[in-house]
Amino acid sequence: MKSSLLLTYFISCFLLSNTVFSQSKSLTTLPSVIYLSKDKTIIQSTSDSDNHRILSKAVKAADLEDTLGQSGPFTIFAPSDSAFSKFSKDELDELFLSDNKKQLKALLKYHIVAGNLTASKILRALCRGEGKASFTTVQGAKINASMIGTDIILTDSFGNSAKITTADANQSNGVIHEIDSVILPSKI
Repeated sequence: MKSSLLLTYFISCFLLSNTVFSQSKSLTTLPSVIYLSKDKTIIQSTSDSDNHRILSKAVKAADLEDTLGQSGPFTIFAPSDSAFSKFSKDELDELFLSDNKKQLKALLKYHIVAGNLTASKILRALCRGEGKASFTTVQGAKINASMIGTDIILTDSFGNSAKITTADANQSNGVIHEIDSVILPSKI
């Protein structure tokens, strides 16, 4: 009985791996992400993106341009502008105040993992962890990952979740995964 459950689990992981891999390949070729290029760094691509204007502004305000322009590799879970629109205008304005630069930097570093963490690597970690995985961010806290259907979901320590909507945008210094919500570190 236990061996049949284990076999079923591994077959499910294999099938999900193929599904995520094929989705991530097709998502990176959509016209909406044409700004992404293997020849550009993460910072160059997000600066050129119409979907990441707020993220680009935040990276500049937090003085993280030099970091994300280096060789890396880095994995960035990049909130889209619509993800940031879940904050009120006052909350966004406050986040960009020079007095809050440390908090903004911590928030952004929570969206970055050292290394090249592709969707297939995330999926393999989920399979090894029986549907659960966590990754340490450069901010120092952990992001938890799980799956709902074929979607990879990231969850912060407050229970807020973000879905990877565009996976595996390979850059010269890492990979970008666009997410639909801003996730928050437990302490800023």
